[in-house]
Amino acid sequence: MAFLPINRADMTERGWQECDFVLVTGDAYVDHPSFGTAVISRVLENAGYRVAILSQPQNDGDYRRFGTPRLGFLVNSGNIDSMVAHYTAAKKKRSDDAYTPGGRAGARPDRALTVYSRAIRRLFPEAFIAVGGLEASLRRFAHYDYWADTVMPTVLLDTKADLLMYGMGEKHVVELARRLEDGERPTDIRGTCVFSETPPTGENVITLPSFEAVRDPSRQGKRAYAEACRIQQDEHDAVRAKTLVQEHDGIFLVQNPPMPPLSTAEMDAVYALPFERTYHPSYEARGGVPGIEEVQFSIIHNRGCFGACNFCSLAFHQGRSISSRSHASVIAEAKKITEMPSFKGYIHDVGGPTANFRKSACRAQARRGVCPGKKCLAPTPCKALEVDHSDYLALLRKLRALPKVKKVFIRSGVRFDYLMLDKNPAFFRELVAHHVSGQLKVAPEHCSERVLSYMGKPNIQVYENFKRRFEQETERIGKKQYLVPYLMSSHPGSRAEDAIELAEFLKKEKMHPQQVQDFYPTPGTVSTCMFYTGLDPNTMQPVYVPKTPEEKAEQRALLQYFKRENFPLVRAALRRAEREDLIGTHRGALVPPEFPSAPAAQRHPRQKTKPPVKKKNSAARAAAKQRAKRQKKG
Repeated sequence: MAFLPINRADMTERGWQECDFVLVTGDAYVDHPSFGTAVISRVLENAGYRVAILSQPQNDGDYRRFGTPRLGFLVNSGNIDSMVAHYTAAKKKRSDDAYTPGGRAGARPDRALTVYSRAIRRLFPEAFIAVGGLEASLRRFAHYDYWADTVMPTVLLDTKADLLMYGMGEKHVVELARRLEDGERPTDIRGTCVFSETPPTGENVITLPSFEAVRDPSRQGKRAYAEACRIQQDEHDAVRAKTLVQEHDGIFLVQNPPMPPLSTAEMDAVYALPFERTYHPSYEARGGVPGIEEVQFSIIHNRGCFGACNFCSLAFHQGRSISSRSHASVIAEAKKITEMPSFKGYIHDVGGPTANFRKSACRAQARRGVCPGKKCLAPTPCKALEVDHSDYLALLRKLRALPKVKKVFIRSGVRFDYLMLDKNPAFFRELVAHHVSGQLKVAPEHCSERVLSYMGKPNIQVYENFKRRFEQETERIGKKQYLVPYLMSSHPGSRAEDAIELAEFLKKEKMHPQQVQDFYPTPGTVSTCMFYTGLDPNTMQPVYVPKTPEEKAEQRALLQYFKRENFPLVRAALRRAEREDLIGTHRGALVPPEFPSAPAAQRHPRQKTKPPVKKKNSAARAAAKQRAKRQKKG
């Protein structure tokens, strides 16, 4: 069979007596390049190793299914952090899980990476265990855990694993496999973290504040946490980063410098592997895996993001350097998609973390790496930034010209501030004309200059200019298309007046967002550091943080001030901020006042009540019917 083994029978069918690796994952097994498990397993298979997939194990029997692997266990919690998969920003349990058969919740445990790894260590005490994926990558240092509301140690300690891989793992895992094959227990592979009883020293080593220091809830401890966060962010670069060391109760976490990102040729080779592009057939009877629906006819053409918003985890995972695939590689994948029986002519996305990035922000990054302590786009664009959409546009034109392709959409999000800097209007025009499926997702996030600066986003005027130009271009070609703006409430730095400013902006722009995201403090981000410490790690200056459920609810309600059920919360927020001028029936008001106690007819004078209808008795109704019949005959 084309899928990798999921049980002993599959191994026997392949003629295997044992496997080299058992890859344990919190997701259902989906053999598609948008799923990390599929990529890592196919890369290892291509390198000559036998890999079995253990998806969502529930008991000891599941872990023993393949016996002891020859080289070791590889463990991830799935495509996203297991706690994010389980809980909303309000810490409420989610009712579904897109990465589980049938979309049902509860198939993976909380903190899946730790649960899986500890079970393996208990059952296979001598086995080599390496953890990876997003959950491992973002929790590799001591980190604030929003769900426990405390600072937790590196996940490498909690999992009892031998090694942690951070970032995109194709190069790491192949080198790890080769070193294990040679009988080593490697400690120096780039892109990995290990424990050492003695700390490394030298000019290429930086010592972070210890776990004991950063978990101290005092003012001094939180300052130490912010200092550690800044260093971790600055040293996440494959060109110039140094080794980082963080002590944990007398032993030392050692982070080796990041693994260099894939070259175009290496990235092409990964996406040319024989993916089935769907979920394992054993899930069909259980309703399939919903997570495939958004990506089955989508293509990833790049990795990395030099936008590096403070609340986003992708830059700390994939890095700020851009890797991109060749046109030939992307077109080859598109042709495979067009041959799928369920393909209807629509490629849903040609994107990545940011769709319109095809190359690094500037030429200097190849030599010097990404600049520490600076952003390429915000609050204002770097003078060295090179803006060019010509290569991306040429790729999209080739895809549009393919037989069987009706439309090629871009749904993964466009960085509009980068787009507005392009002096050549060709990409903007063709984006609007050919690549918008009725709605284009963009992320202004807020309008307050103060909040945007803490988010690492550009001034709202950039979005307003983009919106105006998008609407003009849409009108010019005679289409009905709309922008779908992502907005965030309660981000660090957002006070009541900032939320009110955003509500007034939305009213002025006649925007009625139906979905609003509360800030979600996920491990490893700059914004989460602000949330926990109340400090901006880049300046070490205090930051206001909305934390109480009441304040967060009010800020969220202000973004949807137009909903009747939000009126009481909006009024409370406006009164607390001494902005009663926005309560009323005048044109600038956000919400109407409460109606005074009075009968319903007086409270709602605009609703005219009909006079009661006098009902005829049954005898009168019968007589009326007889008269009507006689008139009809006569």
